[in-house]
Amino acid sequence: MSESGHLRESIRNGLWRQNPGLAQILGLCPILAISTNMVNAVSLGLATVMAMALSNLVVAGLRRWIAYEIRIPVFVLIIAALVTVLDLAFNAYFHSLYLVLGIFIPLITTNCIVLARVEAYAVKNSVLDSTVDGIAMGMGLVWVLALLGALRELIANGTVLSGIEMVFPGLESISLFGDDYPGFLLACLPPGAFFILGGLIAGYNTINTRRAARASRKPPPPVQTPASPVA
Repeated sequence: MSESGHLRESIRNGLWRQNPGLAQILGLCPILAISTNMVNAVSLGLATVMAMALSNLVVAGLRRWIAYEIRIPVFVLIIAALVTVLDLAFNAYFHSLYLVLGIFIPLITTNCIVLARVEAYAVKNSVLDSTVDGIAMGMGLVWVLALLGALRELIANGTVLSGIEMVFPGLESISLFGDDYPGFLLACLPPGAFFILGGLIAGYNTINTRRAARASRKPPPPVQTPASPVA
């Protein structure tokens, strides 16, 4: 496979085929805990994207000098250092959002998605491939978090983009159901997160099953027989 084809395959795997939130079911702690609204979910997801991309980049660049026996402690040390930089950056530039996300930014260090991609991919591939893989896997998690957060916020409060002023001062949340909407408390509680995530996983599996069924019904390509030699 060519380099461009390999990169496209990594992007498809991260966004859909091996999606961390729907296919691999990894990183459930941030998925369920911080996805009470769309802004919080996407913010933590983007922080995870940066951590994954930088971790994969650094590990892929240093993999030849990391002894196999101590690779896991070294990987964790690299991830922890990068997450610390992200934590300080959030505190400096998005302090209000930093206070809301709280412990979940430092907890990216222990997120199994980050360490899993470093161990399974970055130590075996080039810097470019590993960086693209980290971004793709992270963005796959971001869109799941965004959809889950938007659904939970909409069902619970009837709004979208609550807290957007913490990122972009001057903007406000959008109320879709009006001020008279009574709300549905369960959606913003942990059981609601499980129910809605379960629905997303069911939809993901249904789409994949239908795609596989359509592919199996397609007629096979015609077999080309070699032309007979001319006498």
